[in-house]
Amino acid sequence: MPTSHKHPHNLTTIPAQPTSQHHAASSHRVSTAALLDQRTEGDDDVPLSLPPGLLWCRLCHHRMAAFLTATAAVEYDCPPGCSRPPLPAARIVDTIGRAVLQHTPRILPAATAPYSREAAATYAGRVISRLTVGRHPADLHITWRTAVTDIPRPAEHLARARTLAAANPAHARELLAAVLAAVDPATARADPERAAAAHLQADVLIRLGHPTPAIRWATYAHHAHTHLHGPAAASTLAALHTLAAAHRCAGNPQQAYHLYRHLAEQLATTTGPDAHPTLAAQASLAVVLHQLGHHARARDLLADTIAVHRVAHPGHPATARMISHLATM
Repeated sequence: MPTSHKHPHNLTTIPAQPTSQHHAASSHRVSTAALLDQRTEGDDDVPLSLPPGLLWCRLCHHRMAAFLTATAAVEYDCPPGCSRPPLPAARIVDTIGRAVLQHTPRILPAATAPYSREAAATYAGRVISRLTVGRHPADLHITWRTAVTDIPRPAEHLARARTLAAANPAHARELLAAVLAAVDPATARADPERAAAAHLQADVLIRLGHPTPAIRWATYAHHAHTHLHGPAAASTLAALHTLAAAHRCAGNPQQAYHLYRHLAEQLATTTGPDAHPTLAAQASLAVVLHQLGHHARARDLLADTIAVHRVAHPGHPATARMISHLATM
């Protein structure tokens, strides 16, 4: 990938149709610092904002910030004192995404193509130094950089996210979102780096209490690892475990039961019936069975699992957790 991209003109105006009315300012708005924490499975239509600090108001000459309104819309607004109404972020993001796709598609990682306009806009800071907007979204001027800024390396983001996943999952999710910015988990082809990032993202989302979007990433990770390494590979089984956990946390015990059962069978073959991963999967299977109403079967399975685990892994802390689960049954 080239390290620079020259532009024939420093200032470009992107034409768009002006709107006849603007969104009224909401009395309840959330800054984009919290936007990712509020995007869940029902928020796929909420446009992501541009890189922070990129958009400026031509009227008050201040930076504009993105806010999530009470109606789940994203708007750009100025600091207090400016008379302009808020601008719908969807129009701004769509326009900038079109500009990036048209003028600088080479900056987009080829491995994650094709791109939506919203995804392309997330890379705008690499080639655009400043956006200034007038009273309506059509009055938008782009100041291009003379050279492309350093492109973050997905491998570095992924490594950093791994170190933060347990202690700071929210930050880890932001790093992983950058790696997966243009990836649609429903259609993306199998790729080792994206599969690893998707698996970690699913795990982080479970930690943050968002199991439903975690299901999408874990599903992609499991399918990708299966395609790349086979159904019995350690990475494939780890993704399968995360997928089962996501369904369990999302309140889908039937799906979780089938996944945990498949996981336990695969682990019994690959690591042995008395191995800790196999017995841990059986214990989770027993818990899901109990959630499905099969109380006697669940208690019997968990009791048998505890008996084997005590002998095969004396002193292992997981035994105490299994006993606690049995007590609650």
